[in-house]
Amino acid sequence: MVSGDFDGERYKRASRHQKEWGRRLVDGLALAPDASVLDLGCGDGVLTAAIARNVPRGRVLGVDSSPSMIETARALASDNVIFRLLDANDIDHDAEFDLVFSNATLHWIHDHERLLGRVRAALRPGGRIRFNFAGDGNCSNFIAVVRDRMIRSEYAACFAGFHWPWFMPAGREYEPLLHNAGFSDIVVKEENADRFFGSAQEMTAWIDQPSIVPFLRRLPADVAARLRDDVVRTMLSRTSRPDGRCFETFRRIDVSAARPKDGVL
Repeated sequence: MVSGDFDGERYKRASRHQKEWGRRLVDGLALAPDASVLDLGCGDGVLTAAIARNVPRGRVLGVDSSPSMIETARALASDNVIFRLLDANDIDHDAEFDLVFSNATLHWIHDHERLLGRVRAALRPGGRIRFNFAGDGNCSNFIAVVRDRMIRSEYAACFAGFHWPWFMPAGREYEPLLHNAGFSDIVVKEENADRFFGSAQEMTAWIDQPSIVPFLRRLPADVAARLRDDVVRTMLSRTSRPDGRCFETFRRIDVSAARPKDGVL
C-alpha cells in the first residue's frame, strides 16, 4: 500500500527503533508524581502513555499534527493523559508545564527559533525540556537515494519548488538557538544510533512510514507508486547485508535545558 499521508496504525508497527530511543529517554526522566508534561509530536501515543504512568497525580498532554496519529493515540487516553490535534509550531501555553518532551519529531520542524520561544513560554519557571531528534548525518542512505530520484527526468517536474522536509542540525548549530531563546543549564549531545533493521520487511515498513511520505505527497498516485517501489528496491540493494539485515545511519541530537527560575539570569 502506498500512502501520501502519515498512518498512525502503520507507524505503530514500523517504529520499533523510535520507541527504543524514546523509552530510554522516558526512563531517564526524574518527574515528580504530580508533574505536568507536554509531549510534542506524540505520534501513536505509546511514549506519552508511558510518561503518564510515571506522574499518577499529574497530567500529560500529547499533541501531533497528524489526524491519523492522534486517532491512534486516543485509544491510550486515560484520566491523566489526553491527546490533541495540534502542530507543535502552534502551541500557545503560558507557564503550564514542568517538562516539555519530544522524541523523534523535531527534525520535522524548520523554524526552531519560533518553536523554542513557544516551548519556553509553555514551561513553568524552572521547568525543563528533554528532546531527542535527528541530527546531521541521519539516514544518509535514504536521503542519497531520494535526492537522486528527485532530479531524474521522470520525477523532476513534480519536485520543482519542493521544500525539504527536515531540519537535521549538528550539535554545535543547535546550542546557540537554546541560548538565544533564553534557556539555561543547556546540554546538547550528538549520538550515533546507527541501526541494523532485522529484515527487508522491517526496512520497507520504515521507508513507508514515515520516511517517504512527504515525497509521495507531491506526486500523482501512479507516479508515487513507481517512486516508492524504485526507492524501496534501491534501498534494499544498497543497505542489505549477507545475513538479511539492512543498515541505515541514525544520528541524533540529545537536548536538555531549563527555563530559568524567576529572578535567575
